[in-house]
Amino acid sequence: MKIKEYRTQFINELTPIYDAGEAESFFYLILEEKKQLKRIDLALHPDLVFSEEEIAVWNSILEPLKKEIPIQYLLGKTSFYGLEFEVNENVLIPRPETEELVDWISKSNSKIERLKNLKILDIGTGSGCIAISLAKNIPNAQVFAIDVSEKALATAKKNANINTVNITFINQNILEVASLSAVEGLNQQFDIIVSNPPYVRNLEKEEIKKNVLENEPHLALFVEDNDALIFYRKIAELAQKNLSPNGQLYFEINQYLGKEMIGLLEKMNFKNIELRKDIYGNDRMIRSEV
Repeated sequence: MKIKEYRTQFINELTPIYDAGEAESFFYLILEEKKQLKRIDLALHPDLVFSEEEIAVWNSILEPLKKEIPIQYLLGKTSFYGLEFEVNENVLIPRPETEELVDWISKSNSKIERLKNLKILDIGTGSGCIAISLAKNIPNAQVFAIDVSEKALATAKKNANINTVNITFINQNILEVASLSAVEGLNQQFDIIVSNPPYVRNLEKEEIKKNVLENEPHLALFVEDNDALIFYRKIAELAQKNLSPNGQLYFEINQYLGKEMIGLLEKMNFKNIELRKDIYGNDRMIRSEV
């Protein structure tokens, strides 16, 4: 079968579930991964064909896509901030909004001479996308990363190897820590602490797409409605003790809780608080200093 013919069939089968543009983007992602062909290659060579074996592989991906399994899990990888990351059911799929947070931190610190050897701690690292991207983009930084999930840390370690960065990974439930200094390997001061913790309230589940709700780890997504800032409050408390003078605290946040986050940080005497919107116009990240 000609690839162009299969492309039409592939998109038609997915359009009851996804819009045509998204279905088409899936096709070209798989085409590049499985056959190392880009859109331009197909345009220049319209008579290219799939073998029966290749069609079987494509159909094995098409069927779970129709069940709304994320394509990143099906391909086993995704791109984030110009880097490649392995992803699976044990970690969240990195989002563009999180790239914006990494970009903010990186551009604010990569050229500061006095912070040439700055120490960074990523709390709730998941796939390691934040920690690894910062290690790659801030020269000579020492980067540490914590997660409660051993399976997530195993994935993060693979990603650190893929991207050739050296990161100290620690398995720890941050809510059970009285002080970072009590955790082996973290008895020191940090210049930057960053976290993208669970922040989706149960009451917001109806806003979550089915492919996320049914496939991505709830441990990394949801918090109880009656204490939605539990992770932020705890991490801010730890940061007060373990950030160096003028050290920076960065969070990705729930878009509905920007004012509450400002209030929390003000109450805890953080200074230079800055709330930023993401590319979609939602309150999404916040920065402060001790």
